[in-house]
Amino acid sequence: MASVNFTKMQGTGNDYVYVNGFENTIADPAALARRISDRHFGVGSDGLVLILPSQVADVRMRMFNADGSESEMCGNAVRCVGKYARDYGLVDSDLIRVETGAGIKLVRLLFDGAGTVSGATVDMGEPELTPERIPANPPGDETRLVSHPIDVRGQVYRITAVSMGNPHAVVFTHDIDALDLTRLGPGFERHPLFPNRVNTEFAEVISPRQLRMRVWERGAGETLACGTGACATAVAAVLNGHTCREVDVELKGGTLHIHWDESSNHVHMSGAATTVFDGCYTY
Repeated sequence: MASVNFTKMQGTGNDYVYVNGFENTIADPAALARRISDRHFGVGSDGLVLILPSQVADVRMRMFNADGSESEMCGNAVRCVGKYARDYGLVDSDLIRVETGAGIKLVRLLFDGAGTVSGATVDMGEPELTPERIPANPPGDETRLVSHPIDVRGQVYRITAVSMGNPHAVVFTHDIDALDLTRLGPGFERHPLFPNRVNTEFAEVISPRQLRMRVWERGAGETLACGTGACATAVAAVLNGHTCREVDVELKGGTLHIHWDESSNHVHMSGAATTVFDGCYTY
């Protein structure tokens, strides 16, 4: 038997189990992710996040989905990593550099009136629109996949493909609450257009400054929120002429504020980060 101390955290309902890799060595994080994420027999989460030493940043983040697959990046998780690093004494700064599989992300902490870290603004970097870098394999020589038609389960949908360090397909539609994502999601996730699978956002335009979104995450299924997905959706909304460059994205777990800066081409995401509880998991 082995045991590990952990902290359960959530950002807009996107919940992960966080393990301090400065103090713990996990031999098989993929297997632990599958066990600890189980909502009946484990702690229950969208996945496992390891917070590790880094040679190029303040901390390093590795993220494993509930099915054990490793993802490059998670916007909601990186905000929580920033809060964890400050709350648990790994750093002593309001601006934290987090090494991820999608590069180094700058996390600027936000505080409430009592001086407690309540969230963060993250510089998510530049969106990638080139198909081979998303990655996506379109049949033609398209340089961008904007409102690109694909067939999923016999119906044609128009997707806009964006990478925010991980691949996203954004679908603009109406009445997103009526969608059966359990049926639709796997068809998008494993579509042959995307060799590494894809996260899929189903978005509804409310106004030029407001979007609503549901997300099917590869390896996790429908989740209450996705930070990189909200960023990808905001970028896609601009590319399709639906919104301006600064929008609020409403998800099942809460709202994220996204700003795609025209001068730098960087996407900035602001949202909450919350500690739920600490515990010890035996396996």
